Amino acid sequence: MLLLDNQHRLLELVELFQGTIDSANVYPREVVKLALVKNAAAVILAHNHPSGVAEPSASDKLITQALVDGLALVDIRILDHFVVGRSEWVSFADRGLM
Repeated sequence: MLLLDNQHRLLELVELFQGTIDSANVYPREVVKLALVKNAAAVILAHNHPSGVAEPSASDKLITQALVDGLALVDIRILDHFVVGRSEWVSFADRGLM
C-alpha cells in the first residue's frame, strides 16, 4: 500500500499482508488503522497474482469495495488498486471498478 498526503506525495510504502499460492487474508481494519496512524489522505493498493494472470478476481473486487467503503468513513480515498501478473497489470481505476 502506498500512503499519500493531501497532494498525493508518497509518505510511505508498506507491505501489509502476505498470502499463500492462491489466497491472502486482508483485514480492512488494519488498512484503516495504518492509514490513520500515518496521517494519509489517500492510498494506492497493489497486490500480485502468483498465477501470473493479472485479471482481478471476484474476491479482489469485493475486498476493494470493502476498503473503499471503510476508508471513506475516515475521509481517506483509494486512488487505485493494481493487480500485478507475470507480464501485465490491471488498474481498477482504469477499468471503472472503483
